[in-house]
Amino acid sequence: MRIIGGSNKRRIIKVPSGLPVRPTTDLAKEALFNILNNHFDFEAIRVLDLFSGTGNIAFEFASRGALEVIAVENNSRCVTHLHNTIKSLQFGQMVAVKADALRFITSCRSNFDIVFADPPYEIPDIVSIPDLVFKHNLLDSNGWLVLEHASHTHFDNHPNFTGKRKYGRVHFSFFSGQP
Repeated sequence: MRIIGGSNKRRIIKVPSGLPVRPTTDLAKEALFNILNNHFDFEAIRVLDLFSGTGNIAFEFASRGALEVIAVENNSRCVTHLHNTIKSLQFGQMVAVKADALRFITSCRSNFDIVFADPPYEIPDIVSIPDLVFKHNLLDSNGWLVLEHASHTHFDNHPNFTGKRKYGRVHFSFFSGQP
């Protein structure tokens, strides 16, 4: 896994083997950050990364200077990897939280400019994520939810849905804080 932009551009992050994760591909990550870069000043945003896994997306935001990055992950080995990498890269603006992402949404009292969610594609509650994020006011008024999902999952009828992009097998649906 590598960071593709910011202060740690081209930095390789070694990920322990056997983690139950499916990291976002470099191609999809680069395309996503090109889109986000056109709408956000990374050095002025707060980010929530749900189902963080290896921290692939969270580390990218931290490298690009995000004010705050919260990475939420339930797997203990992934959280240990997150903590170790945060420390080694000296990302003082980033924290890893061991928690169930769906429960975290309901208890979180902060809001963010970007909420990124990359849940396991097979979880039955994946379609509820946008509703939970908006019900619990996790986004600032101009904020975006970006949800990574499989091709068979569709959000086109959600009132906050603004578009979808496909990069290989990776699908991103975008939602805006302003319906």
